[in-house]
Amino acid sequence: MTNRFSTFTNDSIGTLDATGITDLIRRGEISVDEAIDASVERAIKSADVLNAIVISDYDRAKSRARRPLRKDSLLNVPAFLKDNINLDGLPTRFGSAAMSSKPVAVTDELVNQLHACGLHFIGKSTTPAFGFGCTTEFDDGTPATRNPWNLDLSAGGSSGGSAALVASGVVPIAHANDGGGSIRIPAALCGVVGLKPSRGRLARQAKAKALPIDIISDGVVTRSVRDTANFFYEAERYFKPDHLKPIGRVEGPAKTRLRIGFLYDSLLTKACEETRRAVETTAKSLSSLGHHVEETKFQGDERFATDFSLYWSFLAFTVEKFGGSVFGTDFDASRLDGLTRGLSKNFKDNWFKAIGSMMHLRRALNSKKSQQWDYDVVLSPVLARPTPEIGHLSPAVPFEELFRRLKEYVGYTPLANAVGNPAISLPLGKSSRGEPMGLQLSAALGEDRRLLELAFELEAAHQWPCLSHMKA
Repeated sequence: MTNRFSTFTNDSIGTLDATGITDLIRRGEISVDEAIDASVERAIKSADVLNAIVISDYDRAKSRARRPLRKDSLLNVPAFLKDNINLDGLPTRFGSAAMSSKPVAVTDELVNQLHACGLHFIGKSTTPAFGFGCTTEFDDGTPATRNPWNLDLSAGGSSGGSAALVASGVVPIAHANDGGGSIRIPAALCGVVGLKPSRGRLARQAKAKALPIDIISDGVVTRSVRDTANFFYEAERYFKPDHLKPIGRVEGPAKTRLRIGFLYDSLLTKACEETRRAVETTAKSLSSLGHHVEETKFQGDERFATDFSLYWSFLAFTVEKFGGSVFGTDFDASRLDGLTRGLSKNFKDNWFKAIGSMMHLRRALNSKKSQQWDYDVVLSPVLARPTPEIGHLSPAVPFEELFRRLKEYVGYTPLANAVGNPAISLPLGKSSRGEPMGLQLSAALGEDRRLLELAFELEAAHQWPCLSHMKA
């Protein structure tokens, strides 16, 4: 495949994951500065190819990395922060030309937690406007973020920049967040690990707390399950939510065999043949590992898809209508992209349904049927089809057509956001073209540890591909 792109090279960090790099630093074989220097060189190499970096912050990353870190810390590595979180001294653009490019003077509490986990941010990664799209593309002339497995394809969204940077080897770990699939979708397309944790697992964003229904969870994308597990162990040492079962230190599979349901189709869409084969193959693998596996059906309320789409539209309406109050007087609504404006119009055309839709979504929080927890874990696609080409889901596509395409493509991820339960994308499938296809494992609220233990088992059984091992 000649259209792949990788920054992996024989430098100080080589092909190591975040845990491996931290081990070298702990043993004194390399310094944190050397690890950051290596990632900076890789970032520079990737900049005009992947278009995944919004702004660099290399010098301050080195300065922060010299601060004392716990000797027993599991992570001490360069990373990227998604450009919808505040870090003082850098602008927060939310992927939109409507936002000011002035640096902010505040740092979100979430960033303090991420720093405490041992992440040294060398810059900010791309995201589509306000995280509304499931591809990191723009209609204002900004180049699309490209998938390192095939540069003609989408890197997904809305954490597309982070997933592309991790998959291509620029950094071993990057911040991501998820309001409808935005960790799991780019993880699925770029062949990395993406856990959307239980709601409230990390420090919550102030803007998320203000939402009528908080659908947002922050996390990371990584190339190994142990990096994701180690990150959440470190995060829990900083802040342990009282309402959730602790994750603790997860270092491998559990001995307990699980009851696992698998499904092909959602309320919105049906999986294509390639996707169905990937689900079937993984279900057989889980059965061979001794788990009880059986087919089930998507158990969400029939209204869920309509209700979530209207809430998604409501969020875009609030951006368009109240952006100046929320984001500051420099906000310019005339520069909003086509998807944001189209979603906003959809809400204005259907506003009279909003109260009923939000009531139904709130009921999903406590509905056993919508959570489908007759099973320990549910296996499903992340997306109905393999990775789309750049342009297919672009905000430049006329809204009605784009909305139709989105609903056909994304139908499996939003339920976990409404309910708040954890769900993880793992690169368990491969398309006929050779790109990764992520599959989703979900569990009940607070059962993040169960998903990580099962992910360790599947990683050992499948040895999924990484660009560090691929020929260009």
